[in-house]
Amino acid sequence: MPASTQQPVIVTISAVSKSYQRGNQPIPVLEGISFEIVRGEFLALMGPSGSGKSTLLNLIAGIDTVDSGSIVIDGVDIATLNDSGLARWRAAHVGFIFQFYNLIPVLTAYENVELPLLLTSLSRRERREHVEAALAVVSLADRMEHYPSQLSGGQQQRVAIARAIVTDPTILVADEPTGDLDRVSAGEILGLMSRLNAERGKTIIMVTHDPRAAEKAHVIRQLEKGLLNDVSP
Repeated sequence: MPASTQQPVIVTISAVSKSYQRGNQPIPVLEGISFEIVRGEFLALMGPSGSGKSTLLNLIAGIDTVDSGSIVIDGVDIATLNDSGLARWRAAHVGFIFQFYNLIPVLTAYENVELPLLLTSLSRRERREHVEAALAVVSLADRMEHYPSQLSGGQQQRVAIARAIVTDPTILVADEPTGDLDRVSAGEILGLMSRLNAERGKTIIMVTHDPRAAEKAHVIRQLEKGLLNDVSP
């Protein structure tokens, strides 16, 4: 069910700008972006290559930092955090889903999913309970001892999703999560993300080029040349 406008705002982006240096020349990527995301929303960020959508996603996820403006997530202005504070915040509040899975080849599915929990104070038994629950959510409980090379692309992405949700993060961020998958596997992954949103109330922010993927979102925001160009319900 689409997120209700009566839900509390969980992300507030205010006048965010970001540029990168090319030699001595600053290259603007985002210019004065402002919008809000409510709790439980499934948001798709779309736009042509170079529009700034992945940069915006990285700023929201705390992977990169703003030049100016603020990003407040669940009451915390992450633009004010230092590097160590930002790293601790990311570990506790952000689940990452990448296009190319980013699984560690020498670790099993279980061990890949467990990785974020090694930064917590959970006991070994508690970590096992969390990992097994996350793998069950993505229907891979029977593959936990398999290595990435023994899994299909769709299964690897499901392991990556289990890793992203195992800490019960505040937000899930997904950068082209179906970009490396065939159509059937992509549909399965989008269905899983939709269920995480609808059944578990996860707030999801997804960058995609694929209109079929964007159709799963409640809101589509269009970026072009660093500017927020369009908002579609």
